[in-house]
Amino acid sequence: MEVGARVPARVAEPVGPSSDGPASAAREAGGRWPLALQGLVGRLAAPVCVPLAVLVMRAGFGWRIRDAARSRALYTRLLGEGPRPLLVAANHLTMVDSALIAWGLGSAAGHVVRYRGLPWNVPEQSRVESSWLWRVLAYLVKCLPIPRGGERRLVAQVLERLRHLMRRGEVVLMFPEGGRSRTGRVDAESVAQGVGRLLQEVGDCRVLCVYLRGDAQGSWSDLPARGDTFTLTTRLVEPRTSLRGLRASRDLASQVLGHLVEMEQAYWSERAVR
Repeated sequence: MEVGARVPARVAEPVGPSSDGPASAAREAGGRWPLALQGLVGRLAAPVCVPLAVLVMRAGFGWRIRDAARSRALYTRLLGEGPRPLLVAANHLTMVDSALIAWGLGSAAGHVVRYRGLPWNVPEQSRVESSWLWRVLAYLVKCLPIPRGGERRLVAQVLERLRHLMRRGEVVLMFPEGGRSRTGRVDAESVAQGVGRLLQEVGDCRVLCVYLRGDAQGSWSDLPARGDTFTLTTRLVEPRTSLRGLRASRDLASQVLGHLVEMEQAYWSERAVR
């Protein structure tokens, strides 16, 4: 598979952002200063937190990412292309996928220098709130906890913050399946609405699909095997739809999941002859 291949959109007309009116605008405005503060604190802590995280992954667990230079070169180019929104969408097998993907897309030094390139992500709220240590770490490394299956109002608030961040040029990382795959494969039927809704509301959004898998990763787990080596492949797409409402959100998310399914098939085909 060609890393960074651009796949043409199905429909040329972009999907414009939606609005819930003045009430939504007020809620969004009220959530901006905490985001700005979190971003500032994270930036100040990055020279310590980011290299430490990479050191733990590399030296502590012995993990490696195969041929990371290609994905990092593509990601650097995308960050430099301008202010168009960028969403990273990936498969999900372990609890540390977000950290591994961030490492695969940029070195520790690269993320410290260009902090915008360290993606915001949305871990499960119950896990983040399980200890004060997780709360502190999540705050410092650009996490916005989201309640899985929680109140629509709370989920909508998180999506509003993500939408605001993307429109300001920040990168967001999400998992279209909504959680770790229990089959060990990308589940095309497990479509989380958040990705599609975000794409629909932000509009004119690029999506960098990322497929990540360790050589020893047979199925889902909390952590990858110690000493594992990962393959990370990318595909740049721009999903479009002519549908409206919930059907549009589901269509956009399904398109992204479809690309991840194809990338997974290519991974296993290439691995069979490796």
